[in-house]
Amino acid sequence: MSDKGGRRAARRIATGLGFVAAGGLVLPQGIAHAEPTQEEVEAKLEELHEEASALVDEYNAIQEEYEAAQEKVEELDKQLGDEEERYEELREKVSSFASAAYMSPDLEAVTTILSVDDPADVLEQSADLSYLSESQRAELEEFSNSSERLIQLKEENEELLADAEEKKDEVEQKQEEVEEKIEEQETLLAQFPDADPMTEASNSTGGTYSGPASGNARTALDFAYAQIGKPYVWGGTGPDGYDCSGLIMRAWGAAGVSLPRTTYDQANAGTRVNYESMQPGDLIFFYPELGHAGLYAGNGQMVHAPSSGRTVEVVSLSGYWSNHFQFAVRP
Repeated sequence: MSDKGGRRAARRIATGLGFVAAGGLVLPQGIAHAEPTQEEVEAKLEELHEEASALVDEYNAIQEEYEAAQEKVEELDKQLGDEEERYEELREKVSSFASAAYMSPDLEAVTTILSVDDPADVLEQSADLSYLSESQRAELEEFSNSSERLIQLKEENEELLADAEEKKDEVEQKQEEVEEKIEEQETLLAQFPDADPMTEASNSTGGTYSGPASGNARTALDFAYAQIGKPYVWGGTGPDGYDCSGLIMRAWGAAGVSLPRTTYDQANAGTRVNYESMQPGDLIFFYPELGHAGLYAGNGQMVHAPSSGRTVEVVSLSGYWSNHFQFAVRP
């Protein structure tokens, strides 16, 4: 963690020096760099914010895949345990056949049963064991099939674990990339505080919705407002922190409505409406890639979990957010 923090600190210092250089230093050749205009900085801020939002949703999608893989592994582990129990039961029966074979003059048969390491080979090497009854031969066949199932399940289990670990690595890499971009964005915001499109965020903790919503929408907004001031958390679905889609999912979940986890899927979880037709409780989506979403609260406002380092807040849709509006969805 210290190395990671050092790299980020170095980036912040380098970025700050970059602004100084842009504003005052002259190259040896005598060519001066012009200070970035507010429009240029705002454009860069919007680009970083949109990219970070898209990566957050990608993170959530990968996390869903990882959790699904983990559930499958747990399911296979249970099946594996069941197979191992059956395997041991059949092994005891095969051993009893071998014991019985001591009473048989067919010493080669005894050696065959006791020396085979892979149970699946028993039938192949014991085709001439004439002393076995049909039922005993059926037991041997079941023993062989059980071992084959066991081996197959183990291979599937190992493959799933490897895939899950690979996905986990991807998630962690994506998380680092996004957090780096967010810190870069915050550095830019610190240099140009007036350009921050979210400066009107509330610093209060908890809130009470007093808008015009009713029914399930009211319940969803009551829940969302009660989370005001809680931190934005990667992959957060509460109760201590949220990302944008996590807040929406939990808010409507409080009203008994099940919504998907990611903004991409939430965008298809209801009826689309345009800006002018929005009603309190509608899900609002931003950026062409639908990387960010919030809940319309009425009166031109929304409640949302904005980005890393910030908290759940209520903001006006005028200006920045209305410029990036794509559509709304009514669950």
